[in-house]
Amino acid sequence: MTSLYLRLEQAFKEALKGRQPVAASTLRLLKSAIRYREVELKRSLSEDELLAVVATQAKQRREAMAEYAKAGRPDLTKKEEEELSVLLSFLPKQLSTEACEAEVSGIIDEFGASGPKDLGRVMKAVMARLAGRADGKVIQEMARRRLSS
Repeated sequence: MTSLYLRLEQAFKEALKGRQPVAASTLRLLKSAIRYREVELKRSLSEDELLAVVATQAKQRREAMAEYAKAGRPDLTKKEEEELSVLLSFLPKQLSTEACEAEVSGIIDEFGASGPKDLGRVMKAVMARLAGRADGKVIQEMARRRLSS
């Protein structure tokens, strides 16, 4: 078992013992998503694959928050925000905007990318390097802006 998986199990036990319903339900859903992915792949997940599952769950919470805010449901937005904070505790520290910009610029220069047609190649390389440490939408917007200028 990986250290992330062990941390997840420990946090789940603590949430149950501490009667923290939001944390317990969020971690239960995360464990379910991990198990689903393991069944799909027919093997245990590596540390990077576990991080990818956590990042996917965090992305779902962000998207739900945006939709609930748009629909005028602050109660549900707050719930998703609490769940997101639980999930973010299992992800590596998110990079600053400046660090992301530098990484995107470096990869664009490295590949000699010159226009929007190279966006796919650049995104693949950037997301491989920044896996779990940056939001894909933000990175894509940075790369798109840089490649169109």
